[in-house]
Amino acid sequence: MIEVEKVSGIGEFLVEKFKPEEKDDFGGRKEEEIRVFKTLGGKAFFVDRLHTIEVRTDKQLKNLLIKKYESVMESRYFGRGGVEIVKSGKQLNEAELCDLVRLSYNLSLE
Repeated sequence: MIEVEKVSGIGEFLVEKFKPEEKDDFGGRKEEEIRVFKTLGGKAFFVDRLHTIEVRTDKQLKNLLIKKYESVMESRYFGRGGVEIVKSGKQLNEAELCDLVRLSYNLSLE
């Protein structure tokens, strides 16, 4: 899908992993590993689940993406402030996903 480490234009970040035996506070099933990417300030900007990814967006972009793509829905982690994208949907191309990750990172710095 997308490798956050290879997205240009974002700064340093941390990755927290939640394994199946740990408590999942992010709405996911316990049997899946969840990786949460955070800015150095500790604010999450990308959530990688088994079947979906989540990014922070603004309200207008969120609404546009949900209307345009059937594989995009409101984020479980970010709520109204983000979108969740089904990995197998393949409706968004790599460049669009990189742009969303970059935007999410920048929104998380504010």
